[in-house]
Amino acid sequence: MALRQHLPRYVLGLILLLVLLGHSAQLYRIGLIERLDAIYYDAKLRLTMPRELDDRIVIVDIDEKSLAEQGRWPWSRDRLALLMDKLFERNGVRLVGFDVVFAEPDFSSGIKSLEALAARDLRDNPAFQKAFRAARPRLDYDARFAAALQGRPVILGYYLSNGGHSSGVLPAPTLPAGSFGERPIAFTTWRTHGGNLPVLQAAASGGGHFNPLVDFDGISRRVPLLAEYHGAYYESLSLAMVRALLDFPPVFPGFAEGGDEYAGLEWLELPGPQGNLRIPVDENVAALIPYRGPQGSFAYVSATDILNDRVAPERLKDRIVLVGTTAPGLMDLRATPVNAIYPGVEVHANLIAGILDGAVKHRPAYLLGADVVLVLLAGLVMVFLMPLLSPFKATLVALLVTLALASINLAFWHMGNMVMPFANGAVLATLLYALNMSWGYFVESKTKRQLTGLFGQYVPPELVEEMSRDPENYSMAGRKAELTVLFSDVRGFTTISEGLQPDQLATLMNEYLGAMTEVIRGRRGTLDKYIGDAIMAFWGAPVGDPEHARHAVLAALEMQARLPALNAALAAKGWPTLKIGVGVNTGTMTVGDMGSPVRQSYTVMGDAVNLGSRLEGITKQYGVGIIVGEGTRVKLGDEFVLRELDRVRVKGKAEPVGIYEPLGLKDQIPAATLERLRQWETALRAYRAQDWDRAEAALAELSRGEAHYLYDLYAKRIARYRQEPPDTQWDGVTTFETK
Repeated sequence: MALRQHLPRYVLGLILLLVLLGHSAQLYRIGLIERLDAIYYDAKLRLTMPRELDDRIVIVDIDEKSLAEQGRWPWSRDRLALLMDKLFERNGVRLVGFDVVFAEPDFSSGIKSLEALAARDLRDNPAFQKAFRAARPRLDYDARFAAALQGRPVILGYYLSNGGHSSGVLPAPTLPAGSFGERPIAFTTWRTHGGNLPVLQAAASGGGHFNPLVDFDGISRRVPLLAEYHGAYYESLSLAMVRALLDFPPVFPGFAEGGDEYAGLEWLELPGPQGNLRIPVDENVAALIPYRGPQGSFAYVSATDILNDRVAPERLKDRIVLVGTTAPGLMDLRATPVNAIYPGVEVHANLIAGILDGAVKHRPAYLLGADVVLVLLAGLVMVFLMPLLSPFKATLVALLVTLALASINLAFWHMGNMVMPFANGAVLATLLYALNMSWGYFVESKTKRQLTGLFGQYVPPELVEEMSRDPENYSMAGRKAELTVLFSDVRGFTTISEGLQPDQLATLMNEYLGAMTEVIRGRRGTLDKYIGDAIMAFWGAPVGDPEHARHAVLAALEMQARLPALNAALAAKGWPTLKIGVGVNTGTMTVGDMGSPVRQSYTVMGDAVNLGSRLEGITKQYGVGIIVGEGTRVKLGDEFVLRELDRVRVKGKAEPVGIYEPLGLKDQIPAATLERLRQWETALRAYRAQDWDRAEAALAELSRGEAHYLYDLYAKRIARYRQEPPDTQWDGVTTFETK
């Protein structure tokens, strides 16, 4: 039944799940989810950054101060040669990397003009030629810079591109063409380059490209450690500097298990003196940049302060130095997850530090399978569970599923150092939640309104809410069921009505019926109808209630308990007080919508209903407020204390039935009352055994402790039977000939 009811939601939910599983399996890409994943990755990165200064790496900054003191960029190469001498000789740095390119010769010394004079106008001037030959080494700034690089651990930077013309030269490739055979690895590929002058590149220890990848949203999150250029493979500046620190070990590609046909290059490995250094890479052989914090996570030293000896040597001794620029005019600023404007040179510093620390996050191909499994499990849970839940519980489930996905994602991030997709699962949870809430609002609310229209006048709102969760199980069609019916009536109502004005009578009845109806609905009862001052209600339909007899008897007791407060209010107005009789009976009845084409009502019919009405009518015969039938007594069990009143044969029924007065719940009845009840049972047994003396003695004892109409009733019966003894067939049953 539930499957049929919720089938449309199941189908729509499964369609959503399949669409998002396609994204997880990379059968296609959904741009919005990729953007959300990028936002989540950036947020995780910012929240988990160490935000501590790494003093192993120092950035020598060609900043505004340096440009103001040393002149505009590019500086003459003799000044850069001096910078190298200062760094290595005075300050004792360990390694230098340049985040700049030296692609053009430096003729700022005037050497070009002097060479032209020596070749033409002053070709025959020996004095000039001698002086020029003597001065030439000092004027060849490129040669001076190359000499300053020679024999020192210096890595020059260069860039790769796919437009324009190549310039300068590249260092030898890190891995030659054909190193990866036929494996379809998605290297970044380039056609042109901007390299350094041959004399400079030859003098340097090595070179590396500074080509951070720019993702679809313009953010730099990765650097390709190896890039393909004309079939060979060239390393990044950061990888080249790490290799220089390790004395240039070879680079070994690391493939996950799966055979030679498996394309997934998952790491690069560098042999080192303290064990192999493994660097995780993604499908583009790029490493995720492990940003330590916002700009300033590494020490900055102004280049002009180095040139002018304004830096204490201990600040630079044995440090890794990156020479770069933060000056806005030199255009080496990038958008990153940690700052919208971030120096490119610090990008390389972060990656070098992350490689050395083993802090580069891994995004292996097999995480794709993990994401598919998690999205599938989360989706199936929500698809099949949420339609069965209330809005509050559905909201709770959606939050718990999203929290579980986030927790698993963060566990991979922290404990496994892995980057796992998250947005797809979060989007799925959000969409499934929105689907179910929308369905509940637009579809189920209509069903609820229909049920409210059908049953709202009979049953309390909480039962309508319960019915609306499974509307197919409820209808107004007639059916047989074991139910409990209740009838109540105001005693002496005719006399009461004759003593009041019409408006007063209407007010009195509204207050009385309102109070009694509140009790009935509070005990999950279905209000059938008002018959003048009488009330008819039943339990167990339209919403099933295994405790229908219990709830009906509790309602009857509460109706009597409400009368004192109600009567006090009536007496304050000078109106008569009320007494009511309540009859309750349990049995098989026909329940449903009954009536004529003109008027119909959801009601109950049958012998058990008629008996309930008769029981209410004879309450005054026994001087009690409530009478319940034998069927009700059987359903109640031992929870209530009941006083057997009699066995009766009511009008219209040949079979006698036991009738009982409920005194209350067993744990609420005083001991004195229980003792009187035992005395009453003794009197009743003696009466039925025609032991009139013993019965009278017991009744007399009861009457001395408590005046009760019931005791007088049986005393009168005994007196009559003494005068007119019953026949030998007497069974102790009282027959009522009237309703």
